[in-house]
Amino acid sequence: MRTLVTGGAGFIGSTLVDRLLAEGHAVDVVDDLSTGSLANLTDARSDAGAAFTFHRLDIRAPELVELMVRRRPEVVFHLAAQMDVRVSVSEPVRDAGINILGSLQVLEGARRAGARKVVFASSGGTIYGDPDPVALPLRETHPQQPVSPYGVAKKAVGDYLVVYRQLHDLEFTALALANIYGPRQNPHGEAGVVAIFAGRLLAGEQCTIYGDGTKTRDYTFVDDVVDAFARAIDRGDGLLLNIGTGLETSDRQLYDLIAAAAGVHQEPRYAPDRPGDLRRSSLDPGRAGVHLGWRPWTSLAVGTGATVEWFRRRPPA
Repeated sequence: MRTLVTGGAGFIGSTLVDRLLAEGHAVDVVDDLSTGSLANLTDARSDAGAAFTFHRLDIRAPELVELMVRRRPEVVFHLAAQMDVRVSVSEPVRDAGINILGSLQVLEGARRAGARKVVFASSGGTIYGDPDPVALPLRETHPQQPVSPYGVAKKAVGDYLVVYRQLHDLEFTALALANIYGPRQNPHGEAGVVAIFAGRLLAGEQCTIYGDGTKTRDYTFVDDVVDAFARAIDRGDGLLLNIGTGLETSDRQLYDLIAAAAGVHQEPRYAPDRPGDLRRSSLDPGRAGVHLGWRPWTSLAVGTGATVEWFRRRPPA
């Protein structure tokens, strides 16, 4: 079938594109390349032929709806986003413009194109807010009380998906993603701590841990996450599903794993916590197991080792 992936030049999006093409689907990618890279789509562009088409376009552009109507995808995977919590705190209007208004453009394009379904990349690390640790790992029934504009935007798009399903029969599955890591992740900027640590350690530079190193996250490998997106093509209709491991890993534990994989023995520096950062986070993936037949299979040690090796072989430009 024909699919469309927004944010398809990013590290999750491009990995999903490779999976969709391998399964025989035709894929249109929409990406403005503000954070994504055409290098991530090298295999897709060289091997897929007519099954793959790239469109350099901002999801806020009015032309997006026209493009989607013309291409008529059956399933739309919406991954394009302003993805940095700190940016959302410092520039909330910009964040909302991309993550709310841009997402509405995608939904309108899907509706007018006659798409069957939208699979949305939500954020399990932010929509639930800063929960009481006794509630971890969080289930989808946990109240959504985001503490950053980024989380507010992801929650709002989830509400719009419900409304579009009711008003326009546009099906959806929203995947509440944990902290995703893996090959192709951008080591520059503030998002993607695994890539940041790997890039800096391999470059012989000291890493920074914000806070005292005890903050925790649920780290999930990109191939596992892409498997959930692919399964959601015809499963999980009308649901929010957590995509995570259910396990907590502290910042210091993560650093030690990556440093060991990189063969580096160097202490990190510590800096004050940053606005918008959560204390602890982990997601219960049980509902995804029931409705998608999905589970994470890559251990953090294996996944971080594979990520470090990828950066070692293909150092970032």
